[in-house]
Order: sequence, then structure tokens, then C-alpha cells
Amino acid sequence: MKKILITGFTGQVGSQFADFILENTDIEVIGMMRWQEPMDNVYHLADRINKKDRIKICYADLNDVTSLRRLLESERPDYITHLAAQSYPKTSFNIPIETLQTNIIGTANLLDSVRSIRESDRSYDPIIHVCSSSEVYGRAKVGSSLDEETTFHASSPYSLSKIGTDYLGRYYAEAYGLKTFVTRMGTHSGPRRSDVFFESTVAKQIALIEAGLQDPVIYVGNLESVRTYQDARDAVRAYFLLFEAVESGKVRPGDYFNIAGQEAFKLNEIIDLLIGMSTVDGIKVVQDPERLRPIDANYQMFDNTKIRKAINWKPEIPVKKMLCDLLDHWRKEISMGKIPLNR
Repeated sequence: MKKILITGFTGQVGSQFADFILENTDIEVIGMMRWQEPMDNVYHLADRINKKDRIKICYADLNDVTSLRRLLESERPDYITHLAAQSYPKTSFNIPIETLQTNIIGTANLLDSVRSIRESDRSYDPIIHVCSSSEVYGRAKVGSSLDEETTFHASSPYSLSKIGTDYLGRYYAEAYGLKTFVTRMGTHSGPRRSDVFFESTVAKQIALIEAGLQDPVIYVGNLESVRTYQDARDAVRAYFLLFEAVESGKVRPGDYFNIAGQEAFKLNEIIDLLIGMSTVDGIKVVQDPERLRPIDANYQMFDNTKIRKAINWKPEIPVKKMLCDLLDHWRKEISMGKIPLNR
């Protein structure tokens, strides 16, 4: 049975990719995590993990090369999807060095571990997905359509770190022949989205208001941004199809792709949609200076032409359903007594 290693297994996208693999393939899932990470997003898989039913957890850290090497040598995954990262742009302004260390050096540690093993055993040749980000385009020109050849323009330490990650994925294919491919996912959301991201913190605050745990006021940061949205469950389907395309030779190693939604919104429109789903009337919106970033990526409109030529894929889950599922996720969490922080 073939194996896929998912770094960042406990995150929103990692856990949903695990769900996709288990539901749609016969591939075995290896979830990489650090021993102290919260299990909230993967508790629904705990029984299968305990029973070793096509899924297991392995403990390792991107900043510990020995742990990565040990994991790769013992498990020999056929596919690797590298999703682990310090992934919060606003947080990266507060912890820039950790962000750069984890996202750039951590990615290099993983790729170089594969390279080293492959040099001593040419039969080991996994396909590796390196997850970059649409944030590499940063402060793009308003009105432009961002395709894969658009110039990078960093807008945060996170953005800088993902530029490094992006180049590493391509470099290891060109220099060492690793079967990598790189994705730049646009704004994505849905159930399990962390509350540090815009639409999720809005949904969380609405759920808190409905539960009587917050006054009917939503606190937000910058609302000037225009961007596409997509459901992460659509994005992980694209990941899998790209693995198949590399394996079949339809996509060359080292290639890179935008994966983005086709529905565009101003951020105040996202707020209006979520408030419209609430059971509470008269909710106000207030800008909180502490939620503003020093620099923001204010315009993110993407061209999906390249990926749609490579694989048979397009977003299928409407943004309204994505937001409804996200709001229901927070309602469920709060109803179970999991009271989130105000952030």
C-alpha cells in the first residue's frame, strides 16, 4: 500500500487533506506533528489512528533534521505534502525570525533529507508537494490578474518566507532531480479555519454573540482588501490531482501553480454575508487598530488558467456554503464549551 506523509497534519488544510485521502483513495496516511500540538482538527480520526486503520501519527519537527531523517527512512512515503508552516501573516510581524526559520530552513531541512536519502538509495523517489502561498505576490497592482509569472512583492515576513519556500521547491527539482511541485493557494477557508484569519474571526465573534458571550459588536482590521475565496476542501482535491499528474508525467517536476477561487469579494462583503446568516439583529462592526498589519496584501485576484490546463479541476463549493459551514463550525465549538479567545 502506498503512503502519503502530511506535514502540518493537525492544521485545517492538513486534516482536510487526510480526510480526502482516506475517503477517496486506498493510500495510507502518515500525519506528521510535534508532540505538543493540539488535536482539535483530527479528533474525529482518533479511533482510526488508535486502530492503525490506514492512518498513523509520527512525531517530528521541521527544525530538527534528525527527526525528519528518521521519519523518512522508517516510513519511506511515496508522496509528501508539505503543509507545515508558521502560517499567520499578522503574527509574522511579531515573530519574523521564527517564521523565516520554520518556513524556509524547515522546508530546506525536509527537502535536503529526501535528497540525502535518495543519493544513497536511488530507488527512493517520492513526489513532493511544496505548499507556497498567494502571499508571495504581496502588494499587487490593483486591477491586475495574478498568474504564475507575476513578480513577487513581499508584504510581510510570512510573505518573504513563502517566497523562499517557493524557490526551494523549484530549486530541488532543478538541481537534484527531486519530483517536486509547488502550489500557491489563494485565500481559503471553511470548517477548522484558525480564528486568526479574517473571515474565521468574524464567524467566531458572531457565534460568541449568538451565545451571549460577546456584545453585539464585531472587531476587525483592514477592510480595504479585495480577494478571491475558495473552500480548502476544493484546494486539497487539486493537490491530489497534481500528485497524479506528476506521477503520470503530465506535470513536470519543479512546476508551480496558482490554486484560487473564482468568486471575488471585498472584505466588508464577507462580513455582510456572515452577519446575514446570524440569528442576532443589529450587530455592529468596529475597526480595531490592534488588528491592522504594518503592510497588507490589499489586492489578490488570480488567474487559474495554468492549473486548469494541467488537471481537470475547478472550485465546486460556493463561498456562501463555505462561510455557512465555517459559522456552524464555531457554533458547534462554542456549544461544546470550547470558548475561544478574543483575537
